[in-house]
Amino acid sequence: MENGILHVDMNNFYASVETLYAPQYRNVPMAVAGDKESRHGIILAKNMLAKECGVKTAEPIWQAQRKCPGLQLVPPHHERYAHFSRLAKEIYCDYTDLVESFSLDECWLDVYGSERLFGDGEQIARQIRQRVKKELGLTVSIGVSFNKVFAKLGSDYKKPDAVTVFGRDKMESVIWKLPCEELLFVGPNTGKTLKKFGIRTIGDIARMELSTMENMLGKLGETLWIYANGLDQTPVHPADSREPAKSIGNSVTLPHDISTEEEIKETFLSLAETVAARLRSHGVKAGEVQITVKSKDFEEFQRQCRIEPAVCDSASLYRAALSLYRRENKRWAVRLLGLRAGKLTDSEEVQTTLFGDTKGRERIERLETTVDSLRERFGKESVSRAMTVHPERERKQSTERGHRYE
Repeated sequence: MENGILHVDMNNFYASVETLYAPQYRNVPMAVAGDKESRHGIILAKNMLAKECGVKTAEPIWQAQRKCPGLQLVPPHHERYAHFSRLAKEIYCDYTDLVESFSLDECWLDVYGSERLFGDGEQIARQIRQRVKKELGLTVSIGVSFNKVFAKLGSDYKKPDAVTVFGRDKMESVIWKLPCEELLFVGPNTGKTLKKFGIRTIGDIARMELSTMENMLGKLGETLWIYANGLDQTPVHPADSREPAKSIGNSVTLPHDISTEEEIKETFLSLAETVAARLRSHGVKAGEVQITVKSKDFEEFQRQCRIEPAVCDSASLYRAALSLYRRENKRWAVRLLGLRAGKLTDSEEVQTTLFGDTKGRERIERLETTVDSLRERFGKESVSRAMTVHPERERKQSTERGHRYE
């Protein structure tokens, strides 16, 4: 069998699940949306009718309603989505134990060992498609190929409710003609960079010199070149495999836009404390820090830097994150901040440097570990940094509640 890798994508998943519980939304433009009153008031998913009206995932509710005045909004029910995701995986596992989740509604399957029982990749894909529709009342689009990247391209190629085979014979005639943005890991910013150099299709990437792609995008350039040429050999991991975490992070969508230095520092410090506590709980240290910053207009940038030696204290993570943020000097009204620690190493294996205050850092780590224990025992608010305490703000909140502040 030539094409034994499948990518299964459940069509309009959240919206489709909601129509199972509320059939009246089946034939009208409908979207699953967050809370209007909070900063999560965005479109989480939409059905095909809403999509035809131009409604997009992650856009503000008011903007979607302007495009589609009759748009029906439904609140999310994540327990339902998890339930149907689990049921779908049970169907997939009837054909192979090599099932790897890519998200709640997407999975890769390796069915190379299932041909004698169920037929080739395309036949298995059609069986899965029919079973999901019959047993769950949902539709899926499935890509069938010889590697994971092209299988995902196939599932995206025809929607909804379709099976697409992208074998080697389709590489130059179909795949290479697709826009470069269709390729895995080519986001808006990478797409803009590629277009600056006249690269508009997947074929353009494939025909570039590897060294040129590396000079242009670094490690990502090499990855995209491998993907575009059909050379990806990443295996599908078994359903019960558990890889060690490659990074640990946290992000926050803020209740209001922030732009002052004080607010940015407070938020990064809070994120750093959370991430540092998670690092310590996993017994690892981070040799890299990455930040994500998103503006109120959904502009976004990510920056990262190395840290040597690796650390697990909040102060080090905080200083690195703040330095990365200041370096950009965007002066945005910020909607979201994220901090992620990467290049994780077992705490016992971290080598100390000949220079630097290693004893001071170890002292800080012991102190923060003690704080972890106090917070676990008495609650997260039991210990706070002075920087995050605002007497004026608390006095105002206390007065509003009808209490005296003394």
